[in-house]
Amino acid sequence: MAILDRDRSRRRRKRRLVYSLIFVLMVTGFVWFLKQRSTTTIMVVTHAEVESGVENPGLSPAGRVRANELRRVLADVDVTHTVDAVFATRWRRTQETAEPLSYRVNKPLQIINADEPGKVFELLQEDYKGQLVLLVVDPADVQPLVATFEGSKNLKPIANSEHDNIYIVSVPWFGKERTLQLHYGRPYAGQQSDALE
Repeated sequence: MAILDRDRSRRRRKRRLVYSLIFVLMVTGFVWFLKQRSTTTIMVVTHAEVESGVENPGLSPAGRVRANELRRVLADVDVTHTVDAVFATRWRRTQETAEPLSYRVNKPLQIINADEPGKVFELLQEDYKGQLVLLVVDPADVQPLVATFEGSKNLKPIANSEHDNIYIVSVPWFGKERTLQLHYGRPYAGQQSDALE
């Protein structure tokens, strides 16, 4: 009788172990599935104000102020985490705009080619799916990038001197993409002066 009880007890322990392993594998698989299916958030901004009369210009004093304001606004944009990656184009003006945030969140500044929005989107979906990323580009690059990310295709053209916009594109694994437009720093005055004329 004692031998039968020991055998039953062993079988129960083996079953519990098998059930526990199955449970752990199911939970791990479910967590992986959710991570693969989470929302990718892409923030797109234009470079800040630049020096005039210079080839491949860097930021002007006003541009450095704006770049630091961008850092202040976006450093803690996610209350549970921080920006996962910071990208800029090959131009000095975009890199200098992105650098303060890159240093603040301790992420290396990565270079993208905004002339190939499909490749940029592919990179973000493969390597940064479910994460929060910032792209700093020229004004002419914003509309094609946002449209490629399946965000709004109705963005108004951006003037070369318009530097106060942040476009946030949420790309969920299921459902409709959303594009938000926010402003930061000193407001763009071009709209007001156009309205007065």
